Amino acid sequence: MIKEKNTLIGNIKMIFWAFLFAMVIRTTLFQPFTIPSGSMIPTLLVGDYLFVSKYSYGYSDYSIPFNPKIIKKRIFSKYPKRGDIAVFRLPSNTKVDYIKRIVGLPGDEIQVINGKLILNGKKLRLEKSNNFTYTDRTGVNVIVPQYEEYIGKNTHNIIDIIPNSRGDNTQLYTVPEGHYFMMGDNRDNSLDSRFMSQVGYVPYKNLVGKAEILFFSINKEESIWKVWQWPSMIRWNRILMKIK
Repeated sequence: MIKEKNTLIGNIKMIFWAFLFAMVIRTTLFQPFTIPSGSMIPTLLVGDYLFVSKYSYGYSDYSIPFNPKIIKKRIFSKYPKRGDIAVFRLPSNTKVDYIKRIVGLPGDEIQVINGKLILNGKKLRLEKSNNFTYTDRTGVNVIVPQYEEYIGKNTHNIIDIIPNSRGDNTQLYTVPEGHYFMMGDNRDNSLDSRFMSQVGYVPYKNLVGKAEILFFSINKEESIWKVWQWPSMIRWNRILMKIK
Protein backbone atom coordinates (compact mmCIF):
# COMPACT_ATOMS: atom_id res chain seq x y z
CA MET A 1 0.00 0.00 0.00
CA ILE A 2 2.82 2.41 0.90
CA LYS A 3 4.60 1.51 -2.33
CA GLU A 4 1.50 2.26 -4.41
CA LYS A 5 1.04 5.57 -2.59
CA ASN A 6 4.68 6.54 -3.22
CA THR A 7 4.32 5.58 -6.88
CA LEU A 8 1.20 7.77 -7.20
CA ILE A 9 2.93 10.71 -5.54
CA GLY A 10 5.95 10.19 -7.80
CA ASN A 11 3.76 10.19 -10.91
CA ILE A 12 1.97 13.36 -9.81
CA LYS A 13 5.32 15.08 -9.23
CA MET A 14 6.57 13.96 -12.64
CA ILE A 15 3.43 15.29 -14.35
CA PHE A 16 3.70 18.57 -12.44
CA TRP A 17 7.34 19.14 -13.40
CA ALA A 18 6.67 18.15 -17.01
CA PHE A 19 3.77 20.61 -17.14
CA LEU A 20 5.88 23.34 -15.54
CA PHE A 21 8.72 22.72 -18.01
CA ALA A 22 6.29 22.88 -20.94
CA MET A 23 4.87 26.17 -19.65
CA VAL A 24 8.36 27.67 -19.31
CA ILE A 25 9.23 26.65 -22.88
CA ARG A 26 5.89 27.97 -24.17
CA THR A 27 6.27 31.26 -22.33
CA THR A 28 9.93 32.04 -22.96
CA LEU A 29 10.98 30.23 -26.13
CA PHE A 30 8.48 28.74 -28.58
CA GLN A 31 4.72 28.42 -28.80
CA PRO A 32 2.92 26.23 -31.36
CA PHE A 33 0.17 27.72 -33.50
CA THR A 34 -2.04 26.38 -36.26
CA ILE A 35 -3.36 28.24 -39.30
CA PRO A 36 -7.17 28.22 -39.45
CA SER A 37 -7.76 30.48 -42.48
CA GLY A 38 -6.39 31.32 -45.91
CA SER A 39 -5.45 34.95 -45.18
CA MET A 40 -1.70 34.22 -45.46
CA ILE A 41 -1.78 32.13 -48.66
CA PRO A 42 0.62 31.45 -50.37
CA THR A 43 3.06 31.70 -47.43
CA LEU A 44 0.92 29.86 -44.88
CA LEU A 45 -1.85 27.40 -45.67
CA VAL A 46 -4.85 26.14 -43.74
CA GLY A 47 -3.56 23.12 -41.81
CA ASP A 48 -0.03 24.44 -41.27
CA TYR A 49 1.38 24.01 -37.76
CA LEU A 50 4.18 26.36 -36.82
CA PHE A 51 6.43 27.49 -34.01
CA VAL A 52 6.44 31.14 -32.96
CA SER A 53 9.50 32.44 -31.13
CA LYS A 54 8.40 34.29 -28.00
CA TYR A 55 11.80 35.93 -27.41
CA SER A 56 11.98 37.69 -30.81
CA TYR A 57 10.21 40.85 -29.65
CA GLY A 58 10.60 40.53 -25.89
CA TYR A 59 7.79 39.73 -23.46
CA SER A 60 4.50 41.32 -22.48
CA ASP A 61 1.39 40.11 -20.64
CA TYR A 62 0.34 38.39 -23.86
CA SER A 63 3.45 36.20 -23.74
CA ILE A 64 2.21 34.42 -20.63
CA PRO A 65 -0.57 31.81 -20.56
CA PHE A 66 -3.89 33.21 -19.28
CA ASN A 67 -2.47 36.74 -19.68
CA PRO A 68 -2.02 37.81 -16.04
CA LYS A 69 -1.52 41.56 -15.76
CA ILE A 70 1.94 41.37 -14.23
CA ILE A 71 4.18 42.94 -16.90
CA LYS A 72 3.52 46.68 -16.98
CA LYS A 73 6.06 47.40 -19.70
CA ARG A 74 7.46 45.03 -22.32
CA ILE A 75 10.73 43.49 -21.11
CA PHE A 76 13.78 42.45 -23.14
CA SER A 77 12.27 44.50 -25.95
CA LYS A 78 13.35 43.85 -29.52
CA TYR A 79 11.66 45.66 -32.37
CA PRO A 80 10.28 43.82 -35.41
CA LYS A 81 11.38 44.41 -38.97
CA ARG A 82 9.34 45.06 -42.07
CA GLY A 83 8.45 41.77 -43.64
CA ASP A 84 8.31 39.77 -40.39
CA ILE A 85 5.34 37.44 -40.00
CA ALA A 86 4.05 37.98 -36.48
CA VAL A 87 1.37 36.57 -34.21
CA PHE A 88 -0.46 39.29 -32.29
CA ARG A 89 -3.51 39.81 -30.14
CA LEU A 90 -6.34 41.50 -31.99
CA PRO A 91 -6.65 45.05 -30.58
CA SER A 92 -10.45 44.90 -30.54
CA ASN A 93 -10.49 41.50 -28.79
CA THR A 94 -7.27 40.56 -27.05
CA LYS A 95 -8.45 36.99 -26.52
CA VAL A 96 -8.04 36.36 -30.26
CA ASP A 97 -4.70 35.59 -31.95
CA TYR A 98 -4.05 36.83 -35.50
CA ILE A 99 -1.09 36.20 -37.77
CA LYS A 100 -0.10 38.68 -40.49
CA ARG A 101 2.94 40.24 -42.11
CA ILE A 102 4.35 43.49 -40.74
CA VAL A 103 4.48 45.95 -43.64
CA GLY A 104 4.49 49.25 -41.74
CA LEU A 105 6.65 50.44 -38.84
CA PRO A 106 5.94 53.40 -36.54
CA GLY A 107 5.92 56.62 -38.56
CA ASP A 108 5.51 54.89 -41.94
CA GLU A 109 2.95 56.10 -44.45
CA ILE A 110 1.02 53.22 -46.01
CA GLN A 111 -1.48 53.14 -48.85
CA VAL A 112 -2.79 50.58 -51.32
CA ILE A 113 -3.62 51.79 -54.84
CA ASN A 114 -4.97 49.36 -57.45
CA GLY A 115 -3.69 46.47 -55.36
CA LYS A 116 -0.14 47.87 -55.16
CA LEU A 117 1.38 48.62 -51.76
CA ILE A 118 2.78 52.16 -51.41
CA LEU A 119 5.33 52.62 -48.61
CA ASN A 120 6.40 56.16 -47.72
CA GLY A 121 5.38 57.42 -51.15
CA LYS A 122 7.14 54.68 -53.11
CA LYS A 123 5.38 51.80 -54.86
CA LEU A 124 6.88 48.49 -53.78
CA ARG A 125 8.43 46.46 -56.57
CA LEU A 126 6.07 43.68 -57.61
CA GLU A 127 6.98 40.94 -60.11
CA LYS A 128 4.88 38.14 -61.59
CA SER A 129 5.95 34.73 -60.32
CA ASN A 130 4.89 31.17 -61.06
CA ASN A 131 1.27 30.29 -60.45
CA PHE A 132 0.51 28.88 -57.02
CA THR A 133 -1.60 25.75 -56.45
CA TYR A 134 -3.30 24.92 -53.17
CA THR A 135 -6.19 22.77 -51.94
CA ASP A 136 -9.24 24.74 -50.81
CA ARG A 137 -11.71 23.84 -48.04
CA THR A 138 -13.69 21.58 -50.39
CA GLY A 139 -10.63 19.56 -51.37
CA VAL A 140 -10.38 21.10 -54.85
CA ASN A 141 -6.99 22.16 -56.24
CA VAL A 142 -6.98 25.88 -56.99
CA ILE A 143 -4.44 27.57 -59.28
CA VAL A 144 -3.92 31.29 -58.68
CA PRO A 145 -1.52 33.95 -60.00
CA GLN A 146 1.34 34.72 -57.65
CA TYR A 147 3.54 37.79 -57.28
CA GLU A 148 6.86 38.49 -55.60
CA GLU A 149 6.76 41.64 -53.49
CA TYR A 150 9.93 43.44 -52.40
CA ILE A 151 10.23 45.25 -49.06
CA GLY A 152 13.75 46.64 -48.94
CA LYS A 153 16.11 43.69 -49.29
CA ASN A 154 13.41 41.21 -48.33
CA THR A 155 11.00 39.50 -50.69
CA HIS A 156 7.88 37.43 -50.17
CA ASN A 157 5.09 36.03 -52.30
CA ILE A 158 1.53 37.32 -52.35
CA ILE A 159 -1.65 36.54 -54.25
CA ASP A 160 -4.10 39.19 -55.47
CA ILE A 161 -6.74 37.61 -57.68
CA ILE A 162 -9.74 39.95 -57.69
CA PRO A 163 -9.19 43.41 -59.26
CA ASN A 164 -10.50 46.30 -57.17
CA SER A 165 -11.49 44.16 -54.19
CA ARG A 166 -12.39 46.07 -51.03
CA GLY A 167 -8.79 46.31 -49.82
CA ASP A 168 -7.19 47.18 -53.17
CA ASN A 169 -7.68 50.94 -52.81
CA THR A 170 -7.33 52.55 -49.41
CA GLN A 171 -6.84 55.86 -47.68
CA LEU A 172 -3.38 57.02 -46.68
CA TYR A 173 -2.44 55.63 -43.27
CA THR A 174 0.25 57.05 -40.98
CA VAL A 175 1.35 54.42 -38.46
CA PRO A 176 1.32 55.87 -34.93
CA GLU A 177 4.28 55.62 -32.58
CA GLY A 178 4.39 52.26 -30.85
CA HIS A 179 2.16 50.59 -33.45
CA TYR A 180 2.52 48.43 -36.57
CA PHE A 181 0.61 47.98 -39.83
CA MET A 182 -0.19 44.36 -40.66
CA MET A 183 -1.34 42.79 -43.93
CA GLY A 184 -2.09 39.27 -45.09
CA ASP A 185 -0.32 37.82 -48.12
CA ASN A 186 -3.71 36.85 -49.56
CA ARG A 187 -4.64 40.43 -50.33
CA ASP A 188 -8.25 39.66 -51.34
CA ASN A 189 -9.04 37.58 -48.29
CA SER A 190 -7.36 39.10 -45.26
CA LEU A 191 -8.90 41.09 -42.43
CA ASP A 192 -5.95 43.27 -41.44
CA SER A 193 -4.81 46.82 -40.68
CA ARG A 194 -6.44 48.16 -43.84
CA PHE A 195 -9.74 47.82 -42.02
CA MET A 196 -9.56 50.22 -39.10
CA SER A 197 -12.82 49.32 -37.38
CA GLN A 198 -11.96 45.61 -37.27
CA VAL A 199 -8.17 45.42 -36.89
CA GLY A 200 -6.43 48.75 -37.41
CA TYR A 201 -2.97 49.57 -36.10
CA VAL A 202 -1.48 46.92 -33.82
CA PRO A 203 0.19 48.12 -30.59
CA TYR A 204 3.69 46.84 -29.88
CA LYS A 205 2.47 45.33 -26.60
CA ASN A 206 0.06 43.08 -28.56
CA LEU A 207 2.84 41.25 -30.42
CA VAL A 208 3.15 37.65 -29.22
CA GLY A 209 6.07 36.47 -31.32
CA LYS A 210 7.60 35.88 -34.73
CA ALA A 211 6.60 32.94 -36.94
CA GLU A 212 9.76 30.91 -37.50
CA ILE A 213 9.27 27.39 -38.86
CA LEU A 214 6.59 24.93 -39.95
CA PHE A 215 6.80 21.69 -38.00
CA PHE A 216 3.75 19.97 -39.51
CA SER A 217 1.21 20.48 -42.28
CA ILE A 218 -1.92 18.63 -43.41
CA ASN A 219 -3.81 19.29 -46.63
CA LYS A 220 -7.33 18.68 -45.38
CA GLU A 221 -9.45 20.13 -42.62
CA GLU A 222 -8.95 17.15 -40.39
CA SER A 223 -7.61 16.83 -36.88
CA ILE A 224 -3.89 16.34 -36.43
CA TRP A 225 -4.78 13.53 -34.00
CA LYS A 226 -6.18 11.30 -36.77
CA VAL A 227 -2.83 9.58 -37.18
CA TRP A 228 -4.23 6.87 -39.44
CA GLN A 229 -4.96 9.51 -42.11
CA TRP A 230 -1.50 11.08 -42.10
CA PRO A 231 -0.07 9.34 -45.18
CA SER A 232 -2.66 10.99 -47.46
CA MET A 233 -2.99 14.24 -45.49
CA ILE A 234 0.58 15.36 -44.83
CA ARG A 235 2.19 18.03 -46.99
CA TRP A 236 5.64 16.47 -46.76
CA ASN A 237 7.38 19.29 -48.67
CA ARG A 238 6.33 21.85 -46.03
CA ILE A 239 7.62 20.07 -42.92
CA LEU A 240 10.50 21.98 -41.27
CA MET A 241 10.16 24.75 -43.84
CA LYS A 242 11.48 28.12 -42.65
CA ILE A 243 8.88 30.85 -42.77
CA LYS A 244 9.77 34.06 -44.59
